[in-house]
Amino acid sequence: MQYRIDKRSGNRLSVLGFGCMRFPRSFSVIDMRKTEALVMRAIEGGVNYFDTAWIYSGSEEALGAIFEKYGVRKKVYIASKLPVILLKGPADFDRYFNKELERLRTNYIDYYLLHMLTDTDLWAKLKGWGIERWLAEKKRAGLIRQTGFSYHGSCDEFCKIIDDYDWEMCLIQYNYSDENFQAGVTGLKKAAEKMPVMIMEPLLGGKLANGLPPAAVDIFKKANPALSPAGWGLNWVWNQEEVTLLLSGMNNASQLEENLLLAGAARPGMLGPAEADVYRQVLELVNRACRIRCTGCNYCMPCPRGVNIPGCFAAYNTSFSIGYVAGMQQFVTSTALTSERGSGPGLCVKCGKCESHCPQRLPIIESLGLVRGRMEPFWLRLGGVVARGFLGKKRKRLEG
Repeated sequence: MQYRIDKRSGNRLSVLGFGCMRFPRSFSVIDMRKTEALVMRAIEGGVNYFDTAWIYSGSEEALGAIFEKYGVRKKVYIASKLPVILLKGPADFDRYFNKELERLRTNYIDYYLLHMLTDTDLWAKLKGWGIERWLAEKKRAGLIRQTGFSYHGSCDEFCKIIDDYDWEMCLIQYNYSDENFQAGVTGLKKAAEKMPVMIMEPLLGGKLANGLPPAAVDIFKKANPALSPAGWGLNWVWNQEEVTLLLSGMNNASQLEENLLLAGAARPGMLGPAEADVYRQVLELVNRACRIRCTGCNYCMPCPRGVNIPGCFAAYNTSFSIGYVAGMQQFVTSTALTSERGSGPGLCVKCGKCESHCPQRLPIIESLGLVRGRMEPFWLRLGGVVARGFLGKKRKRLEG
């Protein structure tokens, strides 16, 4: 494992951080047996930074239980987050924070972030509620060691927020397809002058690992048969000296072992002009195939009408990157098209709740319309209606 130094605290942090949003689950509940094995193997492999949040359902509780069971709390750094989108006033600061300490079974949090700042207006609102004073009090009490924020918004707004407070770290989205998206490379370099910068979505929610067009995969294989698309994606981030660490949402042993191996060789400046040309070729294909830049973070869920928004977008993108048949197969299964209710884009009533929660600022309503036009043609919608009617009658007979 390689380590880089947090310039503000002096902490020695593993270049591979464990992103805990995507712990393995069974029927929406975290599988503790699998999660425990992954977390402990990660620590054994040198990972010492674990990133969780209030809104990652069950994640804080799982981490707290595992760390307590094995007595490893002092061997790791915990990053968690105040759920800004849920706050109704300053009284909520303590309410959420104290519960997070309880969930994590700890009496301090190493890196505490304001979750999902989007612009200076939101930051000004929090300042008006006294967030600066509250953070200072928690730091004096030793309950928070380092203060920071995660960001989803424009580069200009990011730079203003960086200059407006003495932050001790930040978390931004960054990968080879997002070099000029959100904070981007400009924001990365500016922030890195003052603080450690952690990276989320280095593989764009897995799209740069398992969702690439076949031609792009072939380009990577030709350049280095021993390196997977995921490896190419992670190396691109680690290559940059401004990056302190990246988060990977590892949910199986093979992902973890591959990433541990890669992290052992991760060094700034390890890529040269030949590799840069490979990324350029792949990026041309990625931009052509990825029509809706959804990372599958699920912040937009649940939809009040039951639309499987990330599933719809993933299938739509697959229909371009791999082929229409593969995309349609994915669409039918992910939206339960033949079930009595289904979860396809046709259920959308344009309430806008999803868009208010989307960290990517995607035009979700408009995009669902595109999905419906391509993936729910008239003949398929008619077939779905017939199938749902049949299933409804069958269920009534069984209930009767």
